[in-house]
Amino acid sequence: MTNIDNELVEIIDVEKILAEITPVNEDMDSSIGEQIAQVEQEKEFVRRILIADDSSVARKQVQRAIESIGFEVVTTKDGKDAYEKLLEMLSEGPISNQISLVISDIEMPEMDGYTLTAEIRRHNELKDLYVILHSSLSGVFNQAMVERVGANAFIAKFNPDELGNAVKAALVK
Repeated sequence: MTNIDNELVEIIDVEKILAEITPVNEDMDSSIGEQIAQVEQEKEFVRRILIADDSSVARKQVQRAIESIGFEVVTTKDGKDAYEKLLEMLSEGPISNQISLVISDIEMPEMDGYTLTAEIRRHNELKDLYVILHSSLSGVFNQAMVERVGANAFIAKFNPDELGNAVKAALVK
């Protein structure tokens, strides 16, 4: 339940329902991990990624896929929690020494992925952070908003190989 315009509204966990009806393949092509290891030989990066998603099922799917290619994961339950975690990380030093990128759901209570991305872009010490937005909803509207808020990439949920390739593209930049 969440409060919208002073009314309690029940939020449906679409990913949980879909996972129960048709289980999702969470295995990533092993060659993606090998390709990322090659990138690492040419460019130094932190093997740590922040994930923001209000669906515990989707969070775990992304986490397992990312961990399967050798990354540590920091999980947060929504954009507000993610932004607060980023600010906390900044107190420990430059963000580039702490995480390589952010993967965020778009539709979340408290703070959605669009707002999270816009806040990251406004913050002087976070503005260069690579942001991948993902959603179970696709379409022209999402792509236009992704571009407007300054996200680096948009991917549909949940395709582990597409996710892995998006991470690899982020690391090459």
